[in-house]
Amino acid sequence: MSEDTAASADERARCWRGRGIAFTPLEIADAELLHHWRSDAVAAHETGVWPGSLYELTERVERHLDDSSRDDFVLLLPDGTPIGLIALHDQQLSEGSAEAYLMLAPEHRGRRHGVAALDALTDLAFGELPMQRVEAFTHTDNAAALAVLAAAGFVQEGVRRSSCLHRGRRYDNAVLSLLRPEWEALDRPRSWEL
Repeated sequence: MSEDTAASADERARCWRGRGIAFTPLEIADAELLHHWRSDAVAAHETGVWPGSLYELTERVERHLDDSSRDDFVLLLPDGTPIGLIALHDQQLSEGSAEAYLMLAPEHRGRRHGVAALDALTDLAFGELPMQRVEAFTHTDNAAALAVLAAAGFVQEGVRRSSCLHRGRRYDNAVLSLLRPEWEALDRPRSWEL
């Protein structure tokens, strides 16, 4: 990351906070950083998505910014270091449902930032938006993601068998969700209490 990008990351507005992290709205200029994170072999395998070109990702980010059914955020540490992307997408306000997406930079995995980010995202979904259900999907063999989701209160409710093709192999996807009453029962401070 260039010095200009690092300086601008420190100056970015924080629109939501969690334990040791903050959300800032995704911008088109973030595409290069996202491309770098998505190009990591572990991330590509665990998400089942081939990184593609920077141009293609920039176009996708532009479309996402125009999509009113999603909210995309770059995760920042207190010093402004960007560490990942989190999104609440496919928001169906009439049904009260949405899907959570999380991707962390390789050097920031395994430090509980994922749990803090998902906690903050579900606080946003249930505390500020009219969501009744937030769901997430991941490969059934993605132990790290399953552990992070469980630590954030998500419950595995099923498996979509052979629902993903990646590197010539079919994978099952776990279906997880967190419902409003389950979120209300979580014994932890809410984002607005931090």
